[in-house]
Amino acid sequence: MPQPPDVADPLTGRVALVTGAGRRVGRAIALALGARGMQVVVHFNGSSDGADETARMITDAGGRARVEQADLTRLESAHALVDRAVQWRGTLAALVNSAAIMLRTPVGETTESDWDTMFAINVRAPYFLSQRAAQALADSGGAIVNIADLAAFESWPAYVPHGMTKAAVVQMTRAMARALAPKVRVNAVAPGVVLLPEGWSAEGAEHLRSTTPLQRLGSPEDVAQAVVFLLEAQYVTGEVIRVDGGRHIRS
Repeated sequence: MPQPPDVADPLTGRVALVTGAGRRVGRAIALALGARGMQVVVHFNGSSDGADETARMITDAGGRARVEQADLTRLESAHALVDRAVQWRGTLAALVNSAAIMLRTPVGETTESDWDTMFAINVRAPYFLSQRAAQALADSGGAIVNIADLAAFESWPAYVPHGMTKAAVVQMTRAMARALAPKVRVNAVAPGVVLLPEGWSAEGAEHLRSTTPLQRLGSPEDVAQAVVFLLEAQYVTGEVIRVDGGRHIRS
């Protein structure tokens, strides 16, 4: 049976599954874990191009990566993804639930399909992925990191269902941390403005920058740094770290 990690070196050589790792924040997380010596399972759903590139970047830097496809809206597909990740090396030390969808859905325009898709990917998938991975993570003394969002703590009128899903991720993180303790730690990162939506105006970007206490927009790498910290921090569980440049302390 795999042994719990050495506290002095909790990451090197361990296996991590990162969902949605073919682009944006998920890619930055996968690259950061690969750089720390983790063996990374790079998940994607649609096109494999981004995931293949992520894996190539990890291996070119001397790391080890494996690409796996799964439709996370289907329970059997999500479970099979975890099973393949565990079978790869016979162990799993980290699950990073990064895959998510963010749709602009003003209240009067939200459709049932919008609602179902966001809740399926943003809430149901990380829950059942964590459920499936729990035993392997317990065996390895591993951890789960969920990617939430500042929308869990703020009210964005054009993104109400999105904010609801991320609030659910925060509650899931806290409750699952209690349910899986003491063998599995569960934490979350709640990014602020680290990547602007496509089509965002320069004026809008400047407004966000100028109203952020640290006077800059964030980056996916800022989120990845927080994920690495939470995977290393052996006495932290049930925590949600806001990576938002201080936006939550503006008033």
